[in-house]
Amino acid sequence: MRRQVRQKPDQAEAVLVFFQEDFVGPGTAELTGLGTSTAPMPLYRPGPSEALVLAAAGEQLAAEFSQADRHPLPVHTALLRRLLDVVLLRLAHLHQHGQAAESAPEPFLRFRDAVERGFSRTHRIDDHARELGYSTRTLTRATQAAAGLSAKDYLDQRLTLEAKRLLAHSTEPAAAIAAHLGFAGATHFGKFFQRRTDRTPLAFRASQRALPPVQSS
Repeated sequence: MRRQVRQKPDQAEAVLVFFQEDFVGPGTAELTGLGTSTAPMPLYRPGPSEALVLAAAGEQLAAEFSQADRHPLPVHTALLRRLLDVVLLRLAHLHQHGQAAESAPEPFLRFRDAVERGFSRTHRIDDHARELGYSTRTLTRATQAAAGLSAKDYLDQRLTLEAKRLLAHSTEPAAAIAAHLGFAGATHFGKFFQRRTDRTPLAFRASQRALPPVQSS
């Protein structure tokens, strides 16, 4: 039902969820527009906070699917339906949010793109503001209005998300990940990661290794 597709670190990485259309309840199908259009869906990139929530929902779905004998079949099926609803509804919300994103302030849209290009090159908002031709205050106000958090928090969330991805899906030591993300060393990276997640990088990696295996369809 769910499979993670991984290639080289500099190539694509994705999670695929396969399901029959009639497995989704009519209420969720109506809210998500499932089956009502033959046009291809556009690609949307979730922000750091939304990506974390989507990842957590996907992991719960995978865990229940891989442990079918944990609950009686009717309960197992009901749980799968509910967990799939969560994923689909959040994707639908992302679709709607993505359509509205184009009306976000231009400074935020440019800052968002700059963060994606260079979040590991500099962790200073002043550097991004200078390169984009805005003041730090302008970037902060625009990011607060569009994303509900400060420019610094937005950048730090993107760094944290990438750190979690590397810790979970690679075997690189913390020092190598720190260098990849632009930190001066493993110590600086460790303090940053623990401040943002309340866990050390090694503790987070261990928790990911302890997750139940994901079956491929």
